[in-house]
Amino acid sequence: MSLRFNAIQNLSTSAEVKVDESPRITSVFGSNVFTLKTAREFLSDEAYKSLQASIKASQKIDRAMANQIANGIRAWAESKGVTHFTHWFQPLTGTTAEKHDSFFTLKSDGTPIEQFEGDALIQQEPDASSFPSGGLRATFEARGYTAWDPSSPAFIMEISGGKTLCIPTIFVSYTGDSLDYKAPLLKATEALNKAAVEVCNYFDKNVSKVNVTLGWEQEYFIIDEAMFNARPDLVMTGRTVYGHTSAKNQQLEDQYFGSIPERVYAYMRDFENEAYKLGIPLRTRHNEVAPGQYECAPIFEDVSVAVDHNSLLMDVMERVARRHSLRVLLHEKPFAGINGSGKHNNWSMATDTGVNLLAPGKTPKTNLMFLTFFVNTIKAVHDYADILRASIASAPNDHRLGANEAPPAIISVFIGQYLSKVLNDVKERVSEKMDETDESMLKIDIHKSIPELLMDNTDRNRTSPFAFTGNKFEFRAVGSSANCSNPMTVLNTIMAETLKQFKKEVDTLIEKGEKKEIAIMHVIRQYIVAGEKVLFEGDGYSDAWAKEAERRGLPNVKTTPLALDAMVTEKAKKLFESNNIYSHSELEARHEIELEKYIKKVQIESRIMGEIATSHILPAAIRYQNLLANNIRGLKEAGITEAGFANQKQILEKISEHINKTSDLVEKMIDARKIANNIDNTRTKAIAYQSQVKDTFFDEIRYHVDKLELLVDDREWYLPKYREMLFLR
Repeated sequence: MSLRFNAIQNLSTSAEVKVDESPRITSVFGSNVFTLKTAREFLSDEAYKSLQASIKASQKIDRAMANQIANGIRAWAESKGVTHFTHWFQPLTGTTAEKHDSFFTLKSDGTPIEQFEGDALIQQEPDASSFPSGGLRATFEARGYTAWDPSSPAFIMEISGGKTLCIPTIFVSYTGDSLDYKAPLLKATEALNKAAVEVCNYFDKNVSKVNVTLGWEQEYFIIDEAMFNARPDLVMTGRTVYGHTSAKNQQLEDQYFGSIPERVYAYMRDFENEAYKLGIPLRTRHNEVAPGQYECAPIFEDVSVAVDHNSLLMDVMERVARRHSLRVLLHEKPFAGINGSGKHNNWSMATDTGVNLLAPGKTPKTNLMFLTFFVNTIKAVHDYADILRASIASAPNDHRLGANEAPPAIISVFIGQYLSKVLNDVKERVSEKMDETDESMLKIDIHKSIPELLMDNTDRNRTSPFAFTGNKFEFRAVGSSANCSNPMTVLNTIMAETLKQFKKEVDTLIEKGEKKEIAIMHVIRQYIVAGEKVLFEGDGYSDAWAKEAERRGLPNVKTTPLALDAMVTEKAKKLFESNNIYSHSELEARHEIELEKYIKKVQIESRIMGEIATSHILPAAIRYQNLLANNIRGLKEAGITEAGFANQKQILEKISEHINKTSDLVEKMIDARKIANNIDNTRTKAIAYQSQVKDTFFDEIRYHVDKLELLVDDREWYLPKYREMLFLR
């Protein structure tokens, strides 16, 4: 019996996993996190104040204090049964990384002791050459450093009864180049903080810090583990390279917000419980649109902590799924013909005085502050749409962007009818030469219309990649398997740059004698005019929008190799270098790394397509072909006229055609891959893999294989089918 039929047979006997839940989330929340509240208990006053100042004011911690903090963290960890620690970081592989060391060591006289000093807390030295570096580090230049990030709290990871203390860190080379996602994010967040504070001070001198907040929404699929193991394509790539859509998929719209299946519900409760102990503030769970698809979302957090929590949660979700004999699929498009998965990044900014800068205010002054940051965001997206598009480019996301459930590759901004009218009023009613009569514009009372504003934006225009949703912008084009750092680094940087330019232009007008408010309104109007091309309220999926976007001059780059070009333009280099985010060499390295990732992912998909076609599909189809041929031969020998087996013959001819086409196309795809592999230039090689391998062969090979799935006897088909993976629980 094949793995497929074993998987189906064993579904009904899957043992239910008992979930050990606390009656109240608050009783376990953060129990495995070294929070400031915990630090108060385990640190001296001096060490506690040093850690607090580092977290809240980014002040450096000296080595003496680091020793005290390290001893306190070890005491806390050991009280919970921890024996090992690790520097937990996010290299450019796209996953997290860790190397465990024990607290155990030997003194010079051989006495065993438990020890964790400040040096071990602050810095470790993993092998930099073994991680993607884009040429920044040669194989013989192995030295790299992980450095403690105090802004993200240490936590304890529990795996199979073992407990490890995890220290969130950044990862840099010996020469100081960033080799991870976290270091640039921290730099970009600080750049935005500085620029935003200076603009906020036009309205409130008490603002001394602006925090960037992020609330991600994580979409994912769940299938049975045995089904997963019977699909080599899912094991190797995370998506099904073959598979005919089932008779029923999502057309009845009965999955969205429907009853959660019991087995999945137990899994959700289990990974949520693990997440709560790690301080991840999950709030929402529900069925998504596609069968077998679900979503979870947390309460908003500081952007760097939110990124850490999302990376950590993806790891937790995958581990906990195995406990339930399930597999979680985080790929952007695991199944053709139904919705893929995204990770919507809800982004905003908040002052240390308690004001959300993207929430309409109650007074003319706060309305003007809202308009300032709102319009600057639109202008930033308009000016740097190509770089923002590059930040979400990947081989998996190429399968999703532009499909029926995801925003297109064209970056546009949706703000809703009400705010469109507000911006139009500002643009039309403010004259080119400002005078005091224009102060009437400052009295636009946006706050009174908040109910209308929220109603207008509740739908959020699913076709928009960047939509305003009441008090935040939702970047919907981010892929479900992506690290949030990359798009958030770009968004923070382009916002910082735009705000810097805004302040410069306002200050110039003030120096010329304009009143501050009038100068601000004047620049706001200029920015509305300059950025309005990126505003779009309609259906982003339509052909009409693609034509209109082209007319407006908006970029529409549909493939990753070309989208990544925006990372290394002179505009990008100037943007990132002037804000101290990336050097030229760091940008070039990241461009190289992302191209290499694309090549390898498409290469792996191509290889598994060929392997499955050769070892699974064609043998099954040929066996059934022979069965039909023998049947026809027997009918002929029995004296049956051709009219009596015309249907069998027609089926045989179709199967033979699809067998021949599949075999021929696979051979041609292999030849195209060999040609691509001989190309030295990474960009040219990536484009060859995209255009000559993926675009030329993937869909056509799949077409013939999927037709065979419909024609071949079900008993002969090795691979679990869509109806089984998506509907059998």
